[in-house]
Amino acid sequence: MQLSKIFLLLGSLNALLAVLLGAFGAHGLKMRLTEDMLAIFNTGVHYHFYHALGIIAVGLIALNLPPSVWFKWSGWLMFAGIVLFSGSLYVLSITNLRWLGAITPFGGTAFIFAWLILAIGILKS
Repeated sequence: MQLSKIFLLLGSLNALLAVLLGAFGAHGLKMRLTEDMLAIFNTGVHYHFYHALGIIAVGLIALNLPPSVWFKWSGWLMFAGIVLFSGSLYVLSITNLRWLGAITPFGGTAFIFAWLILAIGILKS
């Protein structure tokens, strides 16, 4: 499968998942979590959705520019960021396992590098 198609599919599925999790948080968790924990869950949803769109953008860029390892790394780092950043916030908010907060910055770092690498890939194309 083409890299662009992989990221378009992965981004679309992650956008779907972000919407589902957002609805679950708004309707299923609203009465079960404290305001603080719900805010943490919602932060996960927001960054999940932003980076799902980012993965779609990587797919569109990869579709329109020459193939590049930079785009490949950018898309996979955005996906890793979703798993580490948003995933740790989802689990932390539901379980109150505070040690999961130590994982979150690794996801944030993946997001930062994903956007930097995307910019480098665009400049080099």
